[in-house]
Amino acid sequence: MLGGSVAGLMAARVLADHAAEVVILERDGDADEVGGERRGVPQRLQVHALLPGGRAQIERWFPGFGREAVEHGAVASAAHQSEQWIDDVRAVTAPNVMLLNGSRTFIEALLRRRTLALANVRLLKRAATGLTYREGRVSGVRVTAADDEGVMPAEFVVDAMGRSSRLAAWLERDGWEPPPLERMQIDVNYATAYFARSENDPQVAAATSRVSPGYPKRTHAALTAVENGRWMLLQMTYGEDRPPQDWDGFLARCADLPPVFAEVAHNQPIGEVHTFRLADARRRRYDRLDRLPGGLISVGDAVASFNPIYGQGMSAAALHASCLSEYLCGASDATGVATRFFELQKVVVDAAWDLSTQSDAQRLETSRPPLPIRLQRALVGQVLAAAVVDIPVATAFNEVAFMNAHPSTLAAPSVVLRSVASNVRTRARRR
Repeated sequence: MLGGSVAGLMAARVLADHAAEVVILERDGDADEVGGERRGVPQRLQVHALLPGGRAQIERWFPGFGREAVEHGAVASAAHQSEQWIDDVRAVTAPNVMLLNGSRTFIEALLRRRTLALANVRLLKRAATGLTYREGRVSGVRVTAADDEGVMPAEFVVDAMGRSSRLAAWLERDGWEPPPLERMQIDVNYATAYFARSENDPQVAAATSRVSPGYPKRTHAALTAVENGRWMLLQMTYGEDRPPQDWDGFLARCADLPPVFAEVAHNQPIGEVHTFRLADARRRRYDRLDRLPGGLISVGDAVASFNPIYGQGMSAAALHASCLSEYLCGASDATGVATRFFELQKVVVDAAWDLSTQSDAQRLETSRPPLPIRLQRALVGQVLAAAVVDIPVATAFNEVAFMNAHPSTLAAPSVVLRSVASNVRTRARRR
């Protein structure tokens, strides 16, 4: 296992049911000694979301995970503790907005403890630098630690090294075909601040605020109640408009957000404002390769990293682990070329990629798109507009956004017709 990220830990849990020994190679192998933080994760201090679809998959592999998280300080919020705002209008709250709120570091640390408690899983503080092969299959991993270098034998290797994974470069260097790389420019800017929280069970535990491309305001926002009695409040912008890095500027911009954000910002600030910038979303198309070593797969951000505003990363990683389980249970030879795994994973990646890139593509394009794309956007626009005021439509949309359902479900006649009817009624009331 190359990397001890959420994706790596989830894959290690699945592999533990199939392998005599699972070894996680992680250069930040002393994470538990430094407060659970892997310093190689630049976005670790930003707001993260564990979507219901991802939580369900984690519960599948680690029963009682949610209960244990709450016992250690995470906040499980019900629908009535959630607010969603679109262009400063509060949307209806659907009954399926059930969230488990915790920082990225907290969730990952809990997953690490659960994974390393398995008898046949161990973690080594090592950096992977390449692979070795025999008869068309992976046979080992080149590793370094301090001044030591060597090769660790391996029959099955999982790349969980994140969006900066070097696997593609290793494959090309070693004479294999590297995966095609797709990029979507996003130019997203994050600023997250922490505030003290007095309530164990706050009236509002999670909130989001998004703005449409033509809306005068440009700052998106999210907040969650997390462990250790803290609030995390995020401001997000695109392009050259950067959220303030100083407290005075950050608090001033909070005053221009919906009321719940301004209320949280009146609490005692903790630490400093943490910023992060991401230029593009990336997808490595291992599913398109004709020639790949046997016994090798890639998961998590190493395959696809999305615009983080949609909160898909950890949940996608958990779903990749379930794809791995289905592959291993059905494979006659798991050390063969993992074509079937990448086919299974593609369904998950396609859904998340399409959902997260549609609005970015619309925001950045400079020419009129083809008719099929305009029709698709019109349909999605009907659903999005209706989700602000119609609870059944909002529930259907949330199932997709929460990675419980495929985006194609939003094209169901019942959803489309209800959306159109709801929007007609809304326009009639505004006349």
